[in-house]
Amino acid sequence: MNTTKHTDANHAPHAAAGHMSSREMIDTCKKYSLFSWSATGKVDPLPIVRAEGIYLYGPEGQRWIDFNSQLMSVNIGHSHPKVIKAIQDQAATLAYAYPGMATEIRAKLSLRLAELVPGDLNTFFYTLGGAEANENAIKAVRMFTGRNKILVRYRSYHGATNGAISLTGDPRRWPTEPGMPGVVRVMDPKPYEFSFGSTDEEIVTNNLKYLEEVIQYEGPKNIAAMFIETVTGTNGILPPPKGYLKGLKTLLEKYGILLVCDEVMCGWGRTGKLFAFEHGDIVPDICTMAKGLTSSYLPLGVMAVSDRIAAHFQENVFWGGLTYNAHPLCMACALAAVNVIVEEGMVEHSAHMGTVMRGHMERLAKKHRCIKEHRNIGLFGTIELQKNAAGERLVPYAGSHPVMGKLGTFYRDNGLFTVLQWNLVMCNPPLCITEQQMAESFDIIDRGLDLVDAVFEG
Repeated sequence: MNTTKHTDANHAPHAAAGHMSSREMIDTCKKYSLFSWSATGKVDPLPIVRAEGIYLYGPEGQRWIDFNSQLMSVNIGHSHPKVIKAIQDQAATLAYAYPGMATEIRAKLSLRLAELVPGDLNTFFYTLGGAEANENAIKAVRMFTGRNKILVRYRSYHGATNGAISLTGDPRRWPTEPGMPGVVRVMDPKPYEFSFGSTDEEIVTNNLKYLEEVIQYEGPKNIAAMFIETVTGTNGILPPPKGYLKGLKTLLEKYGILLVCDEVMCGWGRTGKLFAFEHGDIVPDICTMAKGLTSSYLPLGVMAVSDRIAAHFQENVFWGGLTYNAHPLCMACALAAVNVIVEEGMVEHSAHMGTVMRGHMERLAKKHRCIKEHRNIGLFGTIELQKNAAGERLVPYAGSHPVMGKLGTFYRDNGLFTVLQWNLVMCNPPLCITEQQMAESFDIIDRGLDLVDAVFEG
C-alpha cells in the first residue's frame, strides 16, 4: 500500500519556502486544520502574518485594528519587546523542565504572583490555559471539601474541555451533554430576559434569595463551590451589580461553599483594576486566570488558591498534573507580561480609557436606533443591538440575523477586527490603545451600524 502523500497546484505546502498569499494561507489552513466552534468549510478566517501594538497585518500589506485583543487576551498589545526578549532568553537557557523539578523561573513567577494577587491567594498551580485552570479548580474544590456538586450560572463560559464546558452555561455546552455530573445551573443577576429588579439593590437581594433557595434544594452539605466569571465575558460583558460579589461571598460562606472567580478573561487590568473581583471588595477562595497573564504570547493558565486550601494540599495529594505544568518558557513570558502591565501603568490606563470608551458609546447610542444598550468596565465593553423600538434583541438567544454577517464584513473591509457575538459588538482593545486610536475605531463602528439601522423595524 502506497502511503506517500502528494501535493498539487491547489495545495500550498510547497509555499512554505516563501511567503504565502492570503488565499494560499486561508485555503491551506482550511484544508489541513479544523477551526474552533465552526464548520471549517464555512469559515472565512483573517490572514495574518504579523502584529504590532493594536494592529494586525496581512500578507499583502492589509492592516486591521485589533479591537478585541484577539480573544480578549492580548492585554499589553502585540510584539512587546520586553516580553519577546524574555522568551528568547529563557529559550536559550532552559526551554523545558519536568514538572516535578524546581526552576528559577518557577520560583520568580510564583513570588511575583504572590505579591500581585490580592489577599491570601499565595499558592499557584500552573496549566496551559484557562480551561485547564478551571478543570484543576474542579478537582481542588471537591478534594478540599469532600463535596461533589458545583453551582454555576447560565450566562457563563469556563472553557471547552470536558469539565469546563459542563460548567459553561451558554449554548456551546449543548452538543457535549450530558457532560460532567454534579453541575447545578442557576440564573445570573442579569438573566437574558427575566428581571430580578430595576435597581442594583433589588437585583442583588432577589437573586441571592433565589440562590439560597436553590442551595437548600440541592443540600448545602453536597455543594463544594460556586464558579463565576467575575465579569461575564462572551455572553454579554456583564459587570456584577453593586453589592453582588460581597453578598454572594457572604451567602456561600454561610454554608461552607467555596467561591471560585474565573478571571481568565476579565483579569490582568482588563476592567481597570488588576483583578475584577477587586471592584467588589472581596477575595475568592480560588481564582483562575490565563489570557492576559501572558497576553497570549505563550499559553499559560493558573489556579491561585487561598492559604487555607494550600495548607490542605501540603498534607494531602493534589491529584492533578500535566506534562507542561510550570513550563519555563511560558512562565518567563508571564513574568515579563505582568511586569509590563504593572510597570507601564496599563491598569490605570485601562480605567481612564474605559471612560473614553463610554463617551464614544454614548455618542453612538444617541445616533443609532439599533443600539439597545451599551456597557463597559475599563476596556471590557460591548454594544448590544436591537431589532425594533420595543427593544427586542436583534438576535434571539443562540440565534442569528443576516445583517450581523454583513456588519462583520464591513468592519473587516474597513480595517477593524472584532468579535460579533449574537447581537453584540465586542469592544475589548489592547490596554495600550490611545485616545486617537479609540476614536478611529469607533468611527468605523459608527459607519457600520448604519447597516443595522437600515433593517431596524419601527
